[in-house]
Amino acid sequence: MKITIAKGDGIGPEVMASVLEIFNKVQVPLEYEEVQMGKEVVFAGDRTGIGALARRSVESTGILFKGPMETPKGGDYKSVDVTARKLWGAFANKRVYRSYPGVPTPTGARGLNLTMVRENIEDTYGAVEHMQTHDVAQCRRFITRPGSEQVHRYTFEVAARKGARRVTCAHNANIMKMTDGLFLEVFYDVAKDYPEIAADDILVDALAMRLVLDPSEFEVVVLPNLPGGILSDLAAGLVGGLAYAPSANIGDGICIFEAVHGTAPENVGRDVANPTALLLSGTMMLRHLGLVSHAMVIERALDQTLRDMHKRPDLGQPVPLFRTSVFTSKMLDTLDGLEIPIGQLPRLEVRRRAQPTMRVSPAPKSTVFRGVDVFLESGLPPNRVEARLAELSGSLRLTMISNRGTQVSPVGSAYTDCVNHYRARFETDRPVSQHEIVSQLGAVGERFQLCGAEWLREIDGAQGYSLAQGQS
Repeated sequence: MKITIAKGDGIGPEVMASVLEIFNKVQVPLEYEEVQMGKEVVFAGDRTGIGALARRSVESTGILFKGPMETPKGGDYKSVDVTARKLWGAFANKRVYRSYPGVPTPTGARGLNLTMVRENIEDTYGAVEHMQTHDVAQCRRFITRPGSEQVHRYTFEVAARKGARRVTCAHNANIMKMTDGLFLEVFYDVAKDYPEIAADDILVDALAMRLVLDPSEFEVVVLPNLPGGILSDLAAGLVGGLAYAPSANIGDGICIFEAVHGTAPENVGRDVANPTALLLSGTMMLRHLGLVSHAMVIERALDQTLRDMHKRPDLGQPVPLFRTSVFTSKMLDTLDGLEIPIGQLPRLEVRRRAQPTMRVSPAPKSTVFRGVDVFLESGLPPNRVEARLAELSGSLRLTMISNRGTQVSPVGSAYTDCVNHYRARFETDRPVSQHEIVSQLGAVGERFQLCGAEWLREIDGAQGYSLAQGQS
C-alpha cells in the first residue's frame, strides 16, 4: 500500500529520515509517495501550504504521514496543520500519553496510560473572525450537533477498544451554555449507546488541576478544539514533553499522523532532534493500517532504547547531549535482537468521495423567529444609544442593550466600561417574519453604522439565544 509522506520544515526531514530508517529495518510493507507541504509551498505562492500535487496524493492514498510544519509569521498565513485537518475532514485528534522508561517527568508520574480525543474541526479553531469596528474584533465559534456526535462516537469506540471503563467529557458549559452546552448534551446522548462504559463530565479548568495532581484518575477524555489543544499539551508535559506525544487525526476518508511539536529551526543540522514523537505517531498509523505486530516490535525497541539513553549521560542526558544519530543507531541495534514480523498487507480501504458529505440531523418540528440582535458601532454612552433606538417605530420593541456581553440598558452600572460596539436586542411576543427583521435592520441602519445581526430563534419551544451578563 502507498501512503503520502511530507517531511515538513525545520527538523522535520531529520526526524522523518530516522523514522523511515526504523520502518525499513522492520520491513514495514508500505510504499512512500513524498510531497512538498509547509513553508516552502507558502513562499512559492500557495498560501495554504498544501499544493495541488499534495492534495491529489493524499486524496488518492488516504493516509498522510507528516513532520512538523511551520506557519510563516505575519501576512495572514493560516496554519498548515489546521488547514490539512479541516480540508480533509480529520474530525478527531487522538493523542495517547504513557510514561516511558527512564524519561524524566516533572511530576514523577509512572504507569500513565491516558487517551485524549480533541474535536478537530469546530470550536474556536473553526471560527470566523471580523473587525466589527476599529476597536472591536469578533470571533464566531461554531459547535454543531453532527460534528459533536461524530467525535463523541469515535471517542467511545476508542474507549471500547482500549478496554476503558470510563470516558470523561471536558467543557465550559457552565458559561458557554449554547455551544459547550450542545457539545455536552450530545456526549450524554451518545453515551447511552455504550452502557458498559461510565460517562461523566468535568469543567476544563478543574480538569487542568486534576491532571497535574493525579492524571491516573482519567482513562479517556474528550474535549472541544481549543481547550483540547491546550490540555493535550499539558498532558504531554506529564510524560516528558511534546517529544513523547504522538498524534493521530482521524477522518472518515483521510487520516493524518504527525508529530505535534514545533519545527525547532534553531536545531536544524545539529543532530539533536528527538524522533520519538514522530516514531510513536508512526506506530499509531501502523496500528490503524492493521500492522499491529510491526508497531509492537518498534514500541518494544523504543522502550529499551529510551531506557538505555536516559541511563547513560553520554547517550541521552542531559538534553544537549541527545543525538538523533545515536537514537537511530540504538533503535536499529535493539531491533536486531527482536523478531522482525513477517510482512503483511494493510487492511485499509480509502473511502472515495465525489463531493462533500452533508451531515444534517433531523429538522426540528418548529422554528420560530422572536426578534433580532443588531450589532452597531457607536462612541456614544449607553443612555444616548438607547434614546436614539427608542425613537424607532415598528413591530419589534427594544428590550436590551449590551456592550462586550454585559447589559448596559435598561439596567446597568456607571462602572461598566464600554467600547464602541453595542448589541441591541429587539423582540416581540409573537412570531415575526424575516421581512420584519430586515426592516428593523434598515431602521437601525438609518441611525447607526451596522456591524452585523443574529436572528433570535425559538427551536421546538426552547429559546435558542443567551441572555447578556447581568440580564434577568
